[in-house]
Amino acid sequence: MQQLNMTQKENRTLTIFFISDIHRRKIDKTLLRRVRRHGEIDLVVIGGDLAEKGVPLNRIQKNVSKLSSLGPACFIWGNNDREVGETHLREILSSSNVKILDNEGVAIDGHSDWCICGTDDPSSKNVDVEASIQLSKQFPYTIVATHTPSLVRKVEEYVKPQLMLSGHTHGGQIRFGKFGLHEVGRFCDLGGRANLISNGYGTSLLPLRFGAAPECHVIKIHY
Repeated sequence: MQQLNMTQKENRTLTIFFISDIHRRKIDKTLLRRVRRHGEIDLVVIGGDLAEKGVPLNRIQKNVSKLSSLGPACFIWGNNDREVGETHLREILSSSNVKILDNEGVAIDGHSDWCICGTDDPSSKNVDVEASIQLSKQFPYTIVATHTPSLVRKVEEYVKPQLMLSGHTHGGQIRFGKFGLHEVGRFCDLGGRANLISNGYGTSLLPLRFGAAPECHVIKIHY
């Protein structure tokens, strides 16, 4: 669990569950129980690569249904999601009332000072960072989710969000000590702001992880 303290006077808590890079993996009841132990979830953020080519649609449907049972949910596109058919995935997400952040933002229910903005993935050739963060101008506090960490710097040219969420790299997935294709995931507290790059929950290409454990995150923001 990660915690971010916005001010010295902590009157309210915004609790977010972030999960990315599920790919072929199944969401099980044990995970749901562990998340619920942290109390009410204000927002579930599915951070891309919910699916990939070959994942049965009924498995995706069950995963989305279970995740949306935790609380209000939103989704951003990853580089593999459209491999199962964009129309199919949109229908699955819509059936569980999951909001797709198509280069846009939405207010967070119950926390009137907060919005979450999300970008499409660069693989779509449809990323519009400026459009994605337009809503942030109307809110004191902003969360931005982008599947690919490479977009973080681009986002920060327009806005300095209180929380940045991304995944994609799997922490390298297979690492030998400090060596891997990508850096291991990390949570950086920037003093009233934070940047989370997740190792992700599943695997891609090889059904194996070594030195980069799977993870998902309960984040409590005190403000």
